[in-house]
Amino acid sequence: MAQRTKIAPDAVHHPLFARFYARFSVAADDRAGIAAYRGELLDGLSGRVIEVGAGNGLNFAHYPAAVSEVVAIEPERTLRQLAVRSALRAEVPVDVVPGAAEALPVKSEAFDAAVASLVLCSVRDLPRALSEIRRVLRPGGELRFFEHGRAEGRALAAVQRGVDRTVWPRLFGGCHTARDPIGAIEAAGFEIVGYRHLRVPASGVWTPPSPCVLGTARRPALGPDE
Repeated sequence: MAQRTKIAPDAVHHPLFARFYARFSVAADDRAGIAAYRGELLDGLSGRVIEVGAGNGLNFAHYPAAVSEVVAIEPERTLRQLAVRSALRAEVPVDVVPGAAEALPVKSEAFDAAVASLVLCSVRDLPRALSEIRRVLRPGGELRFFEHGRAEGRALAAVQRGVDRTVWPRLFGGCHTARDPIGAIEAAGFEIVGYRHLRVPASGVWTPPSPCVLGTARRPALGPDE
């Protein structure tokens, strides 16, 4: 078994961005229609769920009653404190835990589903983070994802690559707009169940993070010889 890398719980520290995000994300849920996407993302989940990069906990209100427990991982201290407050208002049990996506502080095969919501764009090591998500899911468990993604058009894709190499990650908490979440999820050994492309917000001026994907992948069930 490969040795797991230990990462300090507060290794991600973006206090200025965290305060900006806490205000912007609440407004965006309404104005950009993100709240509806959160509901779609989590619809039908049940059992134990791990949410990776929970931010300020805006997903918590959308978990269905069939979810028995949510373990919410958030490495940024300011956002984690806000997530704890959101957890107190949730209708399902939510435990907010410090930790990084690249070294999840939970046991293997312990969860029925995992949720990645606007977080894969900002993790430092995307393949390692997805490997960790795969590790903690039971065989056959689902990964629900709602993520920024590489634009399909050449012009905006070029803009995304340009801002990713310069100012965007520095200004927006390590966010990279031109990553390919579908390709990365497949490369990590997941089976893609289905997904759709979104534009967020649905109308108005395109910006680098506007192209998104929302969908479901699955950790393959163990074969007869495994």
